[in-house]
Amino acid sequence: MSVFASPRFLPNVMWADAASCAATGALQVAFTDALAALTGLPAALLMGTGVFLLVYAAAAAFMASRRTPPRMLIGLVIAGNFGWAVACIALLVSGMFTITALGVAWVLAQVICVVVLAELQWTGLRRTRHNANMAMA
Repeated sequence: MSVFASPRFLPNVMWADAASCAATGALQVAFTDALAALTGLPAALLMGTGVFLLVYAAAAAFMASRRTPPRMLIGLVIAGNFGWAVACIALLVSGMFTITALGVAWVLAQVICVVVLAELQWTGLRRTRHNANMAMA
């Protein structure tokens, strides 16, 4: 059986999303001032997005723990992940802040992570739709 066809694929991707957001959020909240100095990103932005990521991680973990992942919520997560990537790129190209090379790397790592997760979530969502249609036939 393909990894993508596994009924646990989508929940596992949601667990990965929850873990990555919890780790990033915790780092941003715990080390706000140090990260601000190293990245050139404003402390308020790091703290605010860090708290958001911790709350989001809890929501993603809730979705991952469901026997049947909530399709509509996961669709919103996918849109949100792509939105996060667009916002990160906009932040980098806006020139609003003097972001260091480490700051650019920090933001681009988030872009790459959320785009990969969104693609995997989209794949999992399509698979669950396909599997539900097959079960009805």
